[in-house]
Amino acid sequence: MLDAKLYKSDTKPTWCPGCGDYGILNAVRQALVELEIYPHEVMFVSGIGCGSKLPDYIHANGMTTLHGRALPIAQGVKLANPRLHVIAVTGDGDGYGIGGNHFLHAVRRNIGITHIVENNMVYGLTKGQYSPTSARGTVTKTTPEGAPEIPVNPLALALTGGATFVARGFAGDPKYLAQIIAAALQHPGYALVDVLQPCVIFNRVNTAAWYRERVYHLDDEPGYDRADLAAALKKAYEWGDRIPTGILYEVREPAYEETLSALRKFGPVATRKLTPLSPEQSGQLLAELA
Repeated sequence: MLDAKLYKSDTKPTWCPGCGDYGILNAVRQALVELEIYPHEVMFVSGIGCGSKLPDYIHANGMTTLHGRALPIAQGVKLANPRLHVIAVTGDGDGYGIGGNHFLHAVRRNIGITHIVENNMVYGLTKGQYSPTSARGTVTKTTPEGAPEIPVNPLALALTGGATFVARGFAGDPKYLAQIIAAALQHPGYALVDVLQPCVIFNRVNTAAWYRERVYHLDDEPGYDRADLAAALKKAYEWGDRIPTGILYEVREPAYEETLSALRKFGPVATRKLTPLSPEQSGQLLAELA
């Protein structure tokens, strides 16, 4: 087994003490160690937000993109080099708000990336506005009278959109979360891992203690069938006194990159042997584009 120190970055996290992002970072490292994935074999792509700083704090390939645009970049990376383990890391506002359109299309496309959403039900980095997953009535700086909308249910959206792997974890349970992430990394196709993550500054309702009183492991449910879509949808809407964590749904369908004839014919761009253009060819192309 690999040494977890292999993934240790020299950059010190700037997250608040007690932030759930620490548990997520530890779970990601543990999953990579268990699967013996080396730093050069993985690519992290993030957007903008507290959780999107994760690529800075792990020794591996990483890219920070624009707010809400992590998924299209991650998909481009996967198509350029399908052999890479591509992990997109976003927050709930980043992934389900401004990036919500990309989320839906990545789901139906079933491209082989793991999407970890650090869901703290609030915009943390920009100081506490309500997010797409904030409960109706949530009082924040931008909703002093309470959030008016029905919150997004990302698990149900993914399931009804055709996702082949849908899971939920809890940042305060990093060992179990690492198992979920490891399973997502081994899944051929798009894998959503929505992580319930306390924000100790701006969300004083959904605290670590609040979650610990409610979360339970789906693995402890006798007879639960991960391939049963109806059962998964029922679990996706289970919220309140009991909140399920684990893999809600997993089926096998062809991954997007496996269906592309160009990849089969010419191979990935990352490993393709390209012949440099001659000066004459370069001049001709420039003339055509002028």
